[in-house]
Formats: sequence, structure tokens, C-alpha cells
Amino acid sequence: MKFIGVVGYDFNMIKYKLNDEYIELYKLLKVLDLVDSGGQAKMIVSEGYVLRNGETETRKRAKIRVGDVLVVGDDVTIEIE
Repeated sequence: MKFIGVVGYDFNMIKYKLNDEYIELYKLLKVLDLVDSGGQAKMIVSEGYVLRNGETETRKRAKIRVGDVLVVGDDVTIEIE
């Protein structure tokens, strides 16, 4: 499976190359196919399952920018390049 903008991918680490100024958090989760729907992405975020740069991120539309590091659950780390 190939993701547009994804530089590297393994089961625990994703490196995502951002082509715009930012991407909203719930959209990033959808683009990376980590969730089945936008509703599921919003639920995961609002329930506190996402860390952004070490802090819990509960804003579904948080603007994710180059340099951010996200951890989804205890399973996946995403580095934004």
C-alpha cells in the first residue's frame, strides 16, 4: 500500500511529508488509513488517544505542521517532515 506524502512506513513509525502549510489532525489520521472514517478519527482525538509533541491533543482540527511528532494510542508514531 502506498500513501501520498508518506516518506517511510513500518508498523510503528510513519514519516509523513507535508506538502502544505498544515493538515488538520483528523484528516491526517484518515489519509494515513489509521481509521475507517472521519467520525472515528474525531472520536479517537476527542477521547485523548493522540499525543502531539508529548502533550495530549484533543482538538480534532489541530493544525499539524512540519516538525510535529504524534503518537496514536500506544502503537503508532508519526513524524511530520
